[in-house]
Amino acid sequence: MLPAAPRESTQDGNTGIEAQEGPMLLEDLPPASSTDSGSGGPLLFDDLPPAGSGDPGSLATSVSQAVKNEGKGAKRKTEEEKNGGEELVEKKVCKASSVIFGLKGYVAERKGEREEMQDAHVILNDITEECKPPSSLITRVSYFAVFDGHGGIRASKFAAQNLHQNLIRKFPKGDVISVEKTVKRCLLDTFKHTDEEFLKQASSQKPAWKDGSTATCVLAVDNILYIANLGDSRAILCRYNEESQKHAALSLSKEHNPTQYEERMRIQKAGGNVRDGRVLGVLEVSRSIGDGQYKRCGVTSVPDIRRCQLTPNDRFILLACDGLFKVFTPEEAVNFILSCLEDEKIQTREGKPAVDARYEAACNRLANKAVQRGSADNVTVMVVRIGH
Repeated sequence: MLPAAPRESTQDGNTGIEAQEGPMLLEDLPPASSTDSGSGGPLLFDDLPPAGSGDPGSLATSVSQAVKNEGKGAKRKTEEEKNGGEELVEKKVCKASSVIFGLKGYVAERKGEREEMQDAHVILNDITEECKPPSSLITRVSYFAVFDGHGGIRASKFAAQNLHQNLIRKFPKGDVISVEKTVKRCLLDTFKHTDEEFLKQASSQKPAWKDGSTATCVLAVDNILYIANLGDSRAILCRYNEESQKHAALSLSKEHNPTQYEERMRIQKAGGNVRDGRVLGVLEVSRSIGDGQYKRCGVTSVPDIRRCQLTPNDRFILLACDGLFKVFTPEEAVNFILSCLEDEKIQTREGKPAVDARYEAACNRLANKAVQRGSADNVTVMVVRIGH
């Protein structure tokens, strides 16, 4: 996603009420009735749909009540997920006898027609030990992220190397009153700190680096997903709808484009302008890590943060850069992955579980298909399997 590249039209599916910035995310969660009756129908705000919801024809569904963190007072089991192709370990929270869903990530990336690969990604299936959370409140922590660089690879590479390290250092430890508020504050501080670190390094170079990057991160704390994102990469949840007996593609993130009203107003208030759908006619995202030359024009590193409780009906999470969504709608991408997962002809190597082979094939086939469909951008496809 080079800033000066011609803008291709993205597929429909950019739904979601504008999320507030900064501390407002922590203190003033919207009431359950917060919806927007615009053309997209009822839209998401902070919390995502409950288990039975999910209209296959719509990415956004009804807003759920705030879900409290599961498993308070639980004792951690010492079982850890093994490396390699072994099956996910289910960890149980004793108090409510509920199961912590295992998570495992798979990824494929393609350079496409770009001269270099500017995307980066991180898969950390289990970072519980590194985070050292209060064991009575949190049983498992996982982290998955996709970064789509522009103007060079340095910002996306820096974010991939440092954002989760900052997150681990800032992760709540000891007694906390509210896990939810503490985790959200941790994410906000982490993004701010990572951006400041990169900008300090970028400005010290001669000439100064002008790289920037989107960021879409999923932090799983037990069965609660916290989705923090900047820019136009996306996170999508595949959830089975028992009523329709179909799978739905639920948007977990919101794109940040300068053409959106609140984004444009912030940019103009800071003294910048939007021309041809871009900041100063050049940058096609309104929030990012890096892009030091645009920070004075209202481009911010404050992420939208959303929360979603996993349910037994959830199948997988898709994280991908806009190189995929220029040629696939979220529903098309989810259905494509589902068809791969049901393909019994996929060969597996000896000693590797068939389920791993199918998820790996799904990532590779979807990335290949995006390039075949004419996506000129880098393409990164990450699928996170939700084990039950």
